Amino acid sequence: MQNPNPAPQDAFLELFKEVDELEKRALNAKIPDELKDKIKQMLIRLKRMARFGGYSEEYEKIAHYVDWVISLPWFAQTEDNLDLNRAKQILDKHHYGMEEVKQKILEYLAVLKLNKDKNKQSRAPIMLLVGLVGTGKTTFGPALAEALGRQYARIPFGGMSSPLDLRGQSRLHPDTEPGSVVKALRDAQSKNPIILLDEIDRVEEKARGAIMGVLVELLDPGQNYHFLDHYLDYPFDLSKVLFIGTCNNTRGIATAVLDRMEVIQMPSYSDEEKVNIGKYYILPRILEEAGLSEENVIIEDSVWQNIVRPLGYDSGIRTLERTIRGVVNKVAKLIVEGHGSKFILSEENIKPFLPSY
Repeated sequence: MQNPNPAPQDAFLELFKEVDELEKRALNAKIPDELKDKIKQMLIRLKRMARFGGYSEEYEKIAHYVDWVISLPWFAQTEDNLDLNRAKQILDKHHYGMEEVKQKILEYLAVLKLNKDKNKQSRAPIMLLVGLVGTGKTTFGPALAEALGRQYARIPFGGMSSPLDLRGQSRLHPDTEPGSVVKALRDAQSKNPIILLDEIDRVEEKARGAIMGVLVELLDPGQNYHFLDHYLDYPFDLSKVLFIGTCNNTRGIATAVLDRMEVIQMPSYSDEEKVNIGKYYILPRILEEAGLSEENVIIEDSVWQNIVRPLGYDSGIRTLERTIRGVVNKVAKLIVEGHGSKFILSEENIKPFLPSY
């Protein structure tokens, strides 16, 4: 029996045109053949629905799915730069100290290079950087990406409340999207990026067990070559991803996760290390951000101890960075107000530039 209310002819033709465009995009994209076949079947079904109206919502869902599928780096990857001297220079440029972490990376690069020369595959160690706030854990990811010549993405775990945040939800649910793993791959546009799993100890307690289960799958070479996101409903090969985890401590991390990672302790910085970090890393960057140069602000050596400990001891460098930023901002204000263009900070005049209780 014919439907008494078929879709208007103009709307029907318009949809066919849109569906054809969607199909062309999928067929021209570099995606697995099975996914192309799957999308074809979805579009055939959509054309059938169009004959009887009520297809617009389904079209939006399918178009959204196709957009996600063709935006992912199914086959794209970068070539590793395995020059150990260059890697060491880049790591030293970004971080003072951290010798154990740097040494592990250089050892890994050496193994990669030897295996590449013999046309053999080598798996990366999965490092877990453990340390107090401000000890350089999170910023190590981008530095390593630059050293290796890989793309970089970050997945924040702080406050994560469901394993679906990582794995995505089925398309049967309204307004769903892939999980954060697939989103990280899309951002990186490479199937072998460095992905930082940031603060994996800070997930919500009620979901800890389930999230740790997904982490085991991400980090296990026997499973992660076919990681299944519920939204995509098609496995993605994560075996070439270099994962790095960070946490403040390991108490809330499942043993099965720890077994798959190489735990590296990030020690607190000594005052001497902080002085060097402040002088040669933080101050030049903040001066540039403020539109100033090293000629505008000169800090005498005797002052740095006060800058390092303006209000007492701090294990990391975040307080140090805030203190230096405060000093530079105060100098910037004085320059704009016309009080001079060069300021030499000494023990005699530093107090007004530092935070107080």
